[in-house]
Amino acid sequence: TLAAGQWEEIQATSPEVQTGGTRGVIGGGNNPGYLSDIEFVTISSTGNATDYGDLTDARGALTALASRTRAVFACGYSPGDVNTIDFITIASGGTAENFGDNTASGNNGARYAPAGVSNSTRGLIGGGQSVPGGTQYLDITYITIAQTGNSVDFGDLVDGGADPATLASSTRGIFAGGVKSGSVHNTIEYVTISTLGNAANFGDLNGGANRRARAGGASNSIRGVIGGIYTPSATSDIEYITIATLGNAQDFGDMLNTTSYTAACSSPTRCIWAGGYLGGSRTDT
Repeated sequence: TLAAGQWEEIQATSPEVQTGGTRGVIGGGNNPGYLSDIEFVTISSTGNATDYGDLTDARGALTALASRTRAVFACGYSPGDVNTIDFITIASGGTAENFGDNTASGNNGARYAPAGVSNSTRGLIGGGQSVPGGTQYLDITYITIAQTGNSVDFGDLVDGGADPATLASSTRGIFAGGVKSGSVHNTIEYVTISTLGNAANFGDLNGGANRRARAGGASNSIRGVIGGIYTPSATSDIEYITIATLGNAQDFGDMLNTTSYTAACSSPTRCIWAGGYLGGSRTDT
């Protein structure tokens, strides 16, 4: 409580200054045509998503990552694999701008269903596959989020593939599950975002022989949560890990619905899963 006449300075790190509050943005997809739409939610409240603007082109099976001020959407399918990287300033609305291209080796850096992780400075784009043909990739590239330009080689994933769930703390990026050689896998891998090098094994998703993939991941600085897990059928399972340690995921609880292929975003206290497949049909939940 402030005394009468006392001034309170808003810190530069305040989410209200940098992003207009705890805002999550969701872009692209298909329904069934490919979409350029970007929508946003205020994570700390409930309510429907609101129109934000558009990507530079319509595409699905893309990935996203963000700093406190800028969100980046990378690669996807439109139809045909693309290597495009777009960005938006989270606190404002409007059409995304071109950031650069993914320059990973193979398929000219174009990727279907890759994965993105980031801290406040650096973003990583890893895995994915080519369509048609289904060649699956291990490579990771990185960008400096505050600058524009093409991505640069970072290292390789252990198992890689398409459709992993991702999350990150300020130091460590996590890639969980995915599709490799036509089968889903439950491997959790990690990288140290500020360095270069290959991923290392973190543990396994809690799927045992069923294996797991095609989920949405989000986190705060301590805990990561992964929901909408596909085993190889959709489930309502949510699992969690402690990002700073190594080990297998543990049961957290359940989503309201049995949903897979979801988008996910989070504040330090709340995680949101949006869209995906529910009972074989697309959902806007």
